[in-house]
Amino acid sequence: MLRPHVKTHKMPEIVRMQKNHGIRKFKCATIAEAEMTAGCGAEEILLAYQPVGPNINRFFGLKKKFTEIKISCIADCGDVIRQLSENAVKNNTVTSVWLDINNGMNRTGVTPGEEAYKLFKMISDLPMLQPEGLHVYDGQIHENDFSLREKFCNDAFLPVKSLLSDLARSGSGRVKVVAGGTPTFPIHAKRSGVETSPGTTLLWDYGYSSSFADLDFLHAAVLFSRVISKPESDLICIDLGTKAVSSEMPQPRVKITGLANYEFVSHNEEHMVIRTSEASKISIGDVFYCIPYHICPTVDRFDKVSVVRNGKVTEQWKVEARKREITV
Repeated sequence: MLRPHVKTHKMPEIVRMQKNHGIRKFKCATIAEAEMTAGCGAEEILLAYQPVGPNINRFFGLKKKFTEIKISCIADCGDVIRQLSENAVKNNTVTSVWLDINNGMNRTGVTPGEEAYKLFKMISDLPMLQPEGLHVYDGQIHENDFSLREKFCNDAFLPVKSLLSDLARSGSGRVKVVAGGTPTFPIHAKRSGVETSPGTTLLWDYGYSSSFADLDFLHAAVLFSRVISKPESDLICIDLGTKAVSSEMPQPRVKITGLANYEFVSHNEEHMVIRTSEASKISIGDVFYCIPYHICPTVDRFDKVSVVRNGKVTEQWKVEARKREITV
């Protein structure tokens, strides 16, 4: 079962496209993403980010604004779980909480075991909270070889299966699970009762297409760039600086289509300098289409995107959820 992540695209038009194909559940990373998705009429939304500080009030403000939608969140800390309960009581709203599990990524979550068991029971016992299930993100697993990726994914999931068995024996019944990102979602999709939450699949990028031959998705996001200078005989400079493409990773940060031999020389706020033996054939003003290496933070840098159909721009879509705040 799919519960796709909206963090990659952040656009209501894409959520509506998914809804037209029968998808009713979504996963979000921010309150703004959740509000954008709720505005599209989703049936269920998981905020896969533990709300702390002011975001607890924002989370309940979101639930109050969209009472007809089931909006849940994750938690991995007793103090936050208690705060969620207190706010649920104050707002008189039953609140679903997923226990966030750390099965190897070491970014958030609680390790499967006794502490996780106690926290799940805490969610069950505190007033106005409802344990929704386990949230298991294994973003540390990204081996190129599918058989190796599958082995690591299954091995990392074993402690989760043990926790699920313990919870079932304690009377919790069948506990739901949301698991995996794009590299591991085909593996988790084979498990009974597990929802998968890929995000990158919607637009795809050069990083994943060059790494995962088993995931045969099409690139749907391309950056339009022009040559703005030729500072040396073998150098060209294009207007694709770090403000236009995700730069948290080393080069290559884009795949330049239509250019065979090139290397990246420098990358600054507004400039990308490229060395190529084909520079003499290139003129200032020439267009290059570039496929981002990492699409998710790249989309977040733009207010709108142009939609191309049959080689022509037909409309523009707002990247609505790149805002830190919409109304809530």
